[in-house]
Amino acid sequence: MPGPHDLFVRFTFGHPERAAAELRAVLPAPLVSEVDWSTLRQEPGSVVDPELRETQSDLLFSARLLSGGPVLLYVLLEHQSSVDRWMALRMLRYVVRQLEHWRKEHPEGERLPVIIPLVMYHGPGEGWSAPRRVEELFALPGPPRERGHWQALVPRFEYLLDDLTSERVEALMARPGPPLVRLALLVLRFGRTEELARRLPDWTALFAELQAHPDAWEELEALVCYLFQVGDRATRDAMAGVLASVVDARGAEELMKTYAEELTEQGFAQGIERGISQGIERGMARGLARSVLRVLDARGLSVDDGARQRILSCTNPDMLEQWLERALTAATVPDVLGELPQ
Repeated sequence: MPGPHDLFVRFTFGHPERAAAELRAVLPAPLVSEVDWSTLRQEPGSVVDPELRETQSDLLFSARLLSGGPVLLYVLLEHQSSVDRWMALRMLRYVVRQLEHWRKEHPEGERLPVIIPLVMYHGPGEGWSAPRRVEELFALPGPPRERGHWQALVPRFEYLLDDLTSERVEALMARPGPPLVRLALLVLRFGRTEELARRLPDWTALFAELQAHPDAWEELEALVCYLFQVGDRATRDAMAGVLASVVDARGAEELMKTYAEELTEQGFAQGIERGISQGIERGMARGLARSVLRVLDARGLSVDDGARQRILSCTNPDMLEQWLERALTAATVPDVLGELPQ
């Protein structure tokens, strides 16, 4: 069963707007400027070995370039308790499998899409130390200065790395994007340390910013549920104090009591899975709805109040996926919403 880190990361970064914030912070600036971020969407069914689904929270996104071409952004969010020396080989395997899947889906294609692999690490220790290039894993004969002819024969592949353990707190707090993204990076960064309880009050302003967000309650629920799972008594006490300062007393008590009872009755793992899984479903639908509206707005298509309400109130991810696909090319808003069940 997926652990709390996997579920919380999937809830946070499975949302296109929040995923875009992470990708824009890590990807090279020239690439960031070429992507049409309003078209970013999560792709279903990425290719991961079944045994890794227990410990990994892989996410696959697609987006269009401003020039019109597609690009696949493959994101593997790493949650291991130790650095994996063979991550470069594993990432290469995932990318190749995804490309093979793409080839089956597009037999007429003559060029492969670009897939950009990214590892996010927030484990204990002094930071990520495994090789990021797969060619560094090969045992090449001879002294280093004379291995050029051998190096030309081995695969060349490198993944991007977002090592939260090496980032300063100030840098994480200053990253752009929705408040949940910054809070998620911070609690992931310190979730395995005794510092979490001491640092939580320092992030009260971020919690207040989150509380003013349209999806505040849903996102606070996910944070509280996650912190109940990874934190100790001191963390829960600190969290209660932060909530009391940004939410009315009754609301703070309700948040704490709900998850304390649920996690006690069902067990920590089951409770957090249930709480965050429900949030994932709601968040996915809302994220897709906003993506539809952003694409329509970016293409200059006027959305009246009725159509806007229909899009925002839809809770069917399959229907929203169809609307999002249509929004990329449709001439009018009725063309996007037409001939689909209400």
